[in-house]
Amino acid sequence: MTSLVTCLGAGKGTWVPVLQLIDGNSWDAVFLIMPAFFADKYQPQHTNITKIIIDDTQSVETIQQQLIKEFDGKLFGETAVDLTSGGGLEHMAILSALLKTGCGIRLVHTVNNELGEL
Repeated sequence: MTSLVTCLGAGKGTWVPVLQLIDGNSWDAVFLIMPAFFADKYQPQHTNITKIIIDDTQSVETIQQQLIKEFDGKLFGETAVDLTSGGGLEHMAILSALLKTGCGIRLVHTVNNELGEL
């Protein structure tokens, strides 16, 4: 099975596809990255979701290092990555941290409530 790494950001309407992707598929683990502002606005429905709260006022390098520590020993093989929500700072930190952990990635998204791959 595959783990999912995704984020929740301020983009209007971007949460629905992310939550459909989480709810509509079987994931070993879900790592949901979000700024502290959103931490209380989303309560996971699944026990396999790890909320990673970041300070989006920090540098991309600082966030990257935090994510590397969070991912350490938890991601194996191929990891699905969804960048539908969030901003460039989070996306750069996520991709950089994943590549530095050495896991393979595949980009995924929701297409008509189904899993789509790029």
